[in-house]
Amino acid sequence: MFYPLIMLLFHYFAILCRKVLVALVLVNIISINIFSSIAESAEPISIKQFVAEASFRNNHVSQFYESRNYDPFWLGNNVDNVARLQALISALSDAPMHGLPSSKFSLNRMLSDIYGVSYNEKLGYLDVKLTLVFLEYARVMTTGVLIPEKIDKKIVRANFYKKNISFLKELQSSDSFEFFKKLFPPSLEYKRLMKEKKRLEKIFLSGGWGAFITSDELLVGERGNGVVMLRNRLISMGYLSPTYSASYDLPLVKAVKNFQLDNGIRANGSANQSTLNLINITVEERLKSVLVALERERWSRTLSVNRHVIVNLTDFSAKIVDSGKVTFKTKTVIGFDDSNRRSPEFSDILEFMVVNPSWYVPRSIVVQEYLPMLKVNNNAVDFLELRDEFGTIIEPSEIDFSTFDQNTFPYRMRQPPGVNNALGLVKFMFPNKNNIYLHDTPSKGLFDLDVRAFSHGCIRLSDPFGFAYTLLAAQSTDPASLFRSALGFKKEVKIELEKPVPIHLIYRTAITKPGGGLEFRKDIYGRDAKIWDALQVEGVVLVSVTG
Repeated sequence: MFYPLIMLLFHYFAILCRKVLVALVLVNIISINIFSSIAESAEPISIKQFVAEASFRNNHVSQFYESRNYDPFWLGNNVDNVARLQALISALSDAPMHGLPSSKFSLNRMLSDIYGVSYNEKLGYLDVKLTLVFLEYARVMTTGVLIPEKIDKKIVRANFYKKNISFLKELQSSDSFEFFKKLFPPSLEYKRLMKEKKRLEKIFLSGGWGAFITSDELLVGERGNGVVMLRNRLISMGYLSPTYSASYDLPLVKAVKNFQLDNGIRANGSANQSTLNLINITVEERLKSVLVALERERWSRTLSVNRHVIVNLTDFSAKIVDSGKVTFKTKTVIGFDDSNRRSPEFSDILEFMVVNPSWYVPRSIVVQEYLPMLKVNNNAVDFLELRDEFGTIIEPSEIDFSTFDQNTFPYRMRQPPGVNNALGLVKFMFPNKNNIYLHDTPSKGLFDLDVRAFSHGCIRLSDPFGFAYTLLAAQSTDPASLFRSALGFKKEVKIELEKPVPIHLIYRTAITKPGGGLEFRKDIYGRDAKIWDALQVEGVVLVSVTG
């Protein structure tokens, strides 16, 4: 029973030791510089030669040192060097807070290398080593530990990797501590995730949220041990004020509802099996989600501060955000959970909408779904037009579909505009190589479900008209009339957005709340699990107690 307390004390003792060690080394930086002075006067070979030798294998680093005439960048008798080294040591001491690999950015190992260095060869090689550690830290903080596309090909994040030398040049001409601060993702979400990570770590080291609930279902008005376990766990999670009530009463109903809201499920206050399963998720699993979210935030530095659209796949929602505030939100249906139909993650620019759209059926759907149906019945898809390569409409009754396979089928398919069109009455376009867009749908019943993964990859909107009106409000005093006049033509009408809007298809299972706390969503495609596994391989740990 004392193990969690011992772990918590050890954690804070380790942090204290690390801070003391950092302070001692910062105090001794002057001593290191003195040692450097003595070494340079005593040894016949200049430190510059060893810097040149050490940097030789890295083109960018070698070029940078050459531009400095191979003067050390971190060590030596130079006020700027001292400031840079102090800033680097401070940054690495905080690396575990950001969920960075403890093995890659081991502060203790670096401090032991620095402490007591006193001759030119070691000084020269150590200076270059510090440069390489800095470059890796700067890269990771600005673009992430992992390369998104290597984790999952449908995570299409265009990370702009800087050449190594650009970080060095920027640091050289900047205030050192301010430079390191600017490496962090600038979003409020990142800052809030850091705060929530720290909170969850304390809970983890204190033993978690208590005993698991063993009941399959608990009913309102019920009493007994199962209700007490539910009550105690919700108290420890912050959803219920301390109480001795052993009854599933109204305060407990309200607490369950709030928990359900924070987990994106139907908030009815009923503790059914699915709700209890979510309440039983451990703080360790929630910490993993936060660490993954921090990494994802490092990938998404391009998220806009002005008007933009956010489609969070795990939340089944699309939002229009203006100056940090959500001005419109609607439910979505996303791609079905298989390798061909999962919706991708990427950012683009929403440029226009098409009212009364035609549906030009993707070839993958034509040959994989509709061709087998046509082989059985020529009229199986009579709601679609069959067209040849010249655009001429072909009568299905005239064709022997059994003679074609997926490779040889020569026809295209189109569904004309109308209320039964697969795209509904409007689609929102941000032309991209993934052929993904947002659109209306005639299948409205799916929006009543909690889990809504049914499409071929595109995003269906529950309230596409409201979405259109909100977008058009930026260029029209009467957006509803503008939209409905286009709708009245009964044929395709393109409406350009005078000011195109950034759109981001994201995938977040841990989302902060502005007032504090977290919301969680199911890892519907299993992508976060893959990211966490990859982070572990890189050396990321749940709670780091060493530098």
